[in-house]
Amino acid sequence: MSHLHGQGIAAPPVLLTIAGFDPSCGAGVGADLKTFAAHGCYGTAAITSLTVQSTQGVEGVHNTPSAELREQLDVLARDCEIAAVKIGMLGNRGNAVAVGEFLDAHKFAHVVHDPVMKSSSGTELLDAGGIKYLATELIKRSSVITPNVPETEALTGLAIKDLADMEAAARKLVEMGARAVIVKGGHMEKAVDVLFDGKELHHLGGDRVKVEHTHGTGCTFASAITAQLAAGRALLEATTLAKAYVMKAIEKAYPVGKGRIPLDHFYRMKIEPMTRGTHELPQHGLHPAAEPAAH
Repeated sequence: MSHLHGQGIAAPPVLLTIAGFDPSCGAGVGADLKTFAAHGCYGTAAITSLTVQSTQGVEGVHNTPSAELREQLDVLARDCEIAAVKIGMLGNRGNAVAVGEFLDAHKFAHVVHDPVMKSSSGTELLDAGGIKYLATELIKRSSVITPNVPETEALTGLAIKDLADMEAAARKLVEMGARAVIVKGGHMEKAVDVLFDGKELHHLGGDRVKVEHTHGTGCTFASAITAQLAAGRALLEATTLAKAYVMKAIEKAYPVGKGRIPLDHFYRMKIEPMTRGTHELPQHGLHPAAEPAAH
């Protein structure tokens, strides 16, 4: 009978994130799944890498063997109708190729690629071969790619000093095969993002939010765009809404660890913290601590 459950309920879009796992859950698939949920979507995830990190930075990277990544992707694609895909950290060329082949096999309606290359603390999150494959192959397989300034420089070979350079680089990425590009200006003096859809350039103004102090901003931005595209919005509107969501989530962020502050992905929902002192043990006698040792 279980297949009858939920009939008459409009199912939300099922989204897939292909990214690394951050144990502090401020970035990576943790941030992606929270963002999907905050936008009323159901999130699934394939893990490209198990990182060792906290809010204070990345200490280690254990990339998923590409055969295992392929298995994760295949089992999800067989089971779910995936409305949109978000790609984050890939780790290495082998995983990038596995993702490229997966995208070729399924032709998803929306693919948002955040081409993560280094952590804020400088740890390599994609090897040189992976960057090359991304620049020549993966870029063509995405609906939109969302590099920050250093990532844009790595992909295009252009030096970026100002807004005009960002625009030129966005145009070059489209020449290289990207369908649409958002060059994120968070590293610049004014946090203006440049969106180029192959025809028109748009500037997305930023507030002077201290993005450096926050953790998971890029992951969250790309995931919010993915959810908005899956909801049927056009790219400019999807991006504008995603940027507003990220800015607000930064504004409402609170410290979790000793390092950078993760965003509050659920700021829109009034989630009451549990009151202290009410966590009583269940009274069914099954709690091991309540049992006398049977010796």
